[in-house]
Amino acid sequence: MIYDLAVVGGGPAGLSAAVQARVRGKSVLIVSGDVRDNALYKAQRVDNYLGLPETGGGALLERFRRHAQALGAQWESGRVLNILPSGGTFYLGIGSDMTQARALVLATGVVRTRKYPGEEAHLGRGVSYCATCDGMLYRGRAVAVVGKSADAPEEANYLQSIGCRVTYVSDRAPEGLEAAIPFVKAAKLEITGEAGVEALRADGRMLPCAGVFILRPAMALADLLPDLALKDGYIAVDRNMATNLPGVFAAGDCTGLPLQVSKAVGEGQVAGHRAAEYLDQL
Repeated sequence: MIYDLAVVGGGPAGLSAAVQARVRGKSVLIVSGDVRDNALYKAQRVDNYLGLPETGGGALLERFRRHAQALGAQWESGRVLNILPSGGTFYLGIGSDMTQARALVLATGVVRTRKYPGEEAHLGRGVSYCATCDGMLYRGRAVAVVGKSADAPEEANYLQSIGCRVTYVSDRAPEGLEAAIPFVKAAKLEITGEAGVEALRADGRMLPCAGVFILRPAMALADLLPDLALKDGYIAVDRNMATNLPGVFAAGDCTGLPLQVSKAVGEGQVAGHRAAEYLDQL
């Protein structure tokens, strides 16, 4: 199926855009990672959203999600790893799957992804961002999982279940990690090796491995869509929330300050509306 609109991100901006597009009769797919990684979900109390003071962030986010789904927006849990524009269609790599859409709204939140030393040099030579995509390549071999997202322990468990020898590395203790998987607490990481990955250096400790799975909540914007224009690290948009790429709109924290729910919802409304208008003109 080719969707009219794919919304990358299931926060306030993405859900607002989805509602607007559905009201205008467009088919919509929302792709979102683990809700626990969403900044609003982590807010115990929100007092500055008009008409709904003293509301928990998780409860507010759930109301937004139910609204979008009640209108018929489809939902897919996963991480968008890359987007390829081709012939008026956008191909989205979601884990090991691929889907298509005629327009996009990027609502990824703030993505500040500083690469680790050795990460870019070993991409495709032992560094992976997707356990389900590449895990089978490492059956019977040692791998390190760098857990930066809430669902990273689940992916580490999956790798262990298919026969990888997993070490989990993070700067905080994981929740839900299988007891048989060693945990190494470390913040300073470096990927080393000559022809391919040979080890992960974690706070000076060498962890020999054939692969390193780096699991972040979202991909860096420059990696997701390489030709996307940025300004001061945020997506550059005009008043219609349009980016420099035809058919690509953006909304919410990924477009810059202030990082507020009200701004995200308002920008999502504009992005969803303008995306629908763009689709009508195709």
